[in-house]
Amino acid sequence: MKSVQDVLYNWLTIKVVSDARPEDTAAAETKNHFEEIMASEYDISDVMITKDDEMYYLSYQHGEETKKTRFPCELIEIMLNQINQEPEKYANYPDE
Repeated sequence: MKSVQDVLYNWLTIKVVSDARPEDTAAAETKNHFEEIMASEYDISDVMITKDDEMYYLSYQHGEETKKTRFPCELIEIMLNQINQEPEKYANYPDE
């Protein structure tokens, strides 16, 4: 990841998928991977998410500072929408 903005965007995108598809092990693993990157490489913690009709709003700790950012819903939900439109392309492969 090149920036805090990038890692937050990627994490939120896969978190939305993982929350909507709790049985999706790949989504859960990817979300956990981004959470590890956020903590270890960017010192990000305590992420709080709120949402309205147009935006996702994130408040988080970045080191000692409390920061905020936002992302358009359309941008964050694009992966989930694609999965929902073509679910046959996104089969869940459980752990063996």
